[in-house]
Amino acid sequence: MQFPQAMKHNQLPLFDGFLAATANPLLSTDKPWLDERIEAFSELSLRGATGNCLTLLAPILRELSDKHDERWLTLIAPPASLTQAWLRDAGLNRERILLLHPRGEQSALQLAQEALKLGRSHTVVSWLHPLERQARQQLERAAAQGQAQSLNISLG
Repeated sequence: MQFPQAMKHNQLPLFDGFLAATANPLLSTDKPWLDERIEAFSELSLRGATGNCLTLLAPILRELSDKHDERWLTLIAPPASLTQAWLRDAGLNRERILLLHPRGEQSALQLAQEALKLGRSHTVVSWLHPLERQARQQLERAAAQGQAQSLNISLG
C-alpha cells in the first residue's frame, strides 16, 4: 500500500560556504602576503577496518600515481594488504609505482629518507607508526633535499 505524499524537502546549502569563500577577495590567490610554500611532509591517520582504510586511501594513491611527473610514486613498507592485485583493482598506474621494503638492518624510516634524498620520487609514502617529532623532521629535510613530498600514513 502506498501513501501519496508530496516530498518537499529543501536541499541543504552544502556548498554555500565554499562558494562564498572562493568569491571573497581577501582569499584571492594573487595576494602577495599569502605563503605559497608547499609543505614537504604530510601525515594521514586512518582508523578502522583495513578494507575501509584502503578504500579511503585508494583515490589519494591513484591521484599520486597519475601525477604528471617523470619521477616515481614510492611506497615504503606498505601493509601486507596493499598488494599488486590491490593496486591494479584500485586503478593505480602501476608503471609509475615503486614498492620498497627495508632489508637487513635498515629501518623503514632510513629507507624512506634515502628514497626522498635521491629525488627520483615525486612522493614517498611511508607507513611509520608511531612517528616521533625527530623522525618527522628527518623526513621533511630529506624531502626538501630531494625536492619531493613525504606522506606518512598511520593506520590504527
